[in-house]
Amino acid sequence: MPQLFLNERSCESACEPDRADRAMTDFAAAVLKVWRTDKPGTVLVAREPVTGLQLAQGHPIGKWHGNPRNRDTWKLMLQMQTKYPHRVVYPEGEDYYDIEYRHDGRTVEGLGAAHLMKGLGVSLPVEPCWVADHLTLEREQLVEEEGAESAEGGNGSAVSEVRVRHLSVAEHYETHRVWIQEGAAALRRGGLDAVRSGRELWQERARLFPRLQFLPRVEGDLRGLAEVWVAPVRERLAELEAAVTAWDPAARPIAPEWRSDVRTEFQHRRKLCWFADGERDELFDWHCEFLPKPGRLHFRLLHDQRTLRVAYVGRKLGV
Repeated sequence: MPQLFLNERSCESACEPDRADRAMTDFAAAVLKVWRTDKPGTVLVAREPVTGLQLAQGHPIGKWHGNPRNRDTWKLMLQMQTKYPHRVVYPEGEDYYDIEYRHDGRTVEGLGAAHLMKGLGVSLPVEPCWVADHLTLEREQLVEEEGAESAEGGNGSAVSEVRVRHLSVAEHYETHRVWIQEGAAALRRGGLDAVRSGRELWQERARLFPRLQFLPRVEGDLRGLAEVWVAPVRERLAELEAAVTAWDPAARPIAPEWRSDVRTEFQHRRKLCWFADGERDELFDWHCEFLPKPGRLHFRLLHDQRTLRVAYVGRKLGV
């Protein structure tokens, strides 16, 4: 299901009306290519209702779709699912107020939502910077620092660069065509994206995640998983599966190349991360987060088997 997140910054230029109209025409052609590939699943997500958009300062979208030559295109666009504001597609209970995305120093809410939800950012090609099939964003996130639970600790922020899929003209569609088609096909054939419960994750784990191992106790964690956590946990497990599949311990002796934010637990919290594994307790301090907070998935690496073993899925330990 391709979620298309409209970049509000591309609708705030001071360009002349003719240029804004041409950009909207190009934008519509690009978006409709995606929609024709997956009509049931394509959703255009914006900060405000699409019918009330300003294509440029002082130039509402009504002036574009009121032109007879654009009416058929507009009718097709109205057939697409649209949602607003961005938070309506976020996981229940999550608002992402602790994360900010910037492009060229300016906050970009729509493009940030595209990265968070693994969707596709879309922009009106009114400026050269928006004519690209991928964009690099600066991401700043509040993080808990070592010792945060003591008087010496506190919260800080981590800044990193991320890339987001992006589309503004029809030519960009070809870059993302296979990704869009595979997403639509996965839903049709009942693939990973079709798993809708923790019970299914447990029952289908050998087929969906053949390289991962699970302690028996994880069955209870998954069967009791809250509905809002099913999709995020599914995604984290798929990312771990991809990471260990590509892992060469000789080349990367410490850990695989992770597909998301994976780290070991702080020293003062490691006492919470011991689980019975066979005849002895083992430390499962490697972990990743899932939303809405405070979801955690804990595991330990098995270098000799080139895999990992999951011990816990649920709320942050000790919380």
